[in-house]
Amino acid sequence: MWGSRGGRDRRTVVCIACGDSVLREDAREYDKEGDRWNRRDKEFEYLCVDCDDELSHQPRDGLESLVCSIESDGLSTEEFLGRYVDAVASDADDRTGASGTEKRSDRDRSDRDR
Repeated sequence: MWGSRGGRDRRTVVCIACGDSVLREDAREYDKEGDRWNRRDKEFEYLCVDCDDELSHQPRDGLESLVCSIESDGLSTEEFLGRYVDAVASDADDRTGASGTEKRSDRDRSDRDR
């Protein structure tokens, strides 16, 4: 029928971060379009577990609009980064509320935590 789970893909893939070859089943799939569930006509890239663990798994919703809202002509790198840090800190304050503990959504956690 569908085959057993024990017959997983035994091919190797290359980690895009460190270049190591790892078994596909031991790698983390990376979709630069951000929609790993839509698989049609896509080529995925892979990260080894160690490199994946080093990445930030925070949601990136609204990142582009945030960057566009704080950048302007003639802004130095230091000024831009200062504005970015202020905006992100303000957003973090909004999410923590009065208790000081961050509200976590399911999207904030890595696959291992689920």
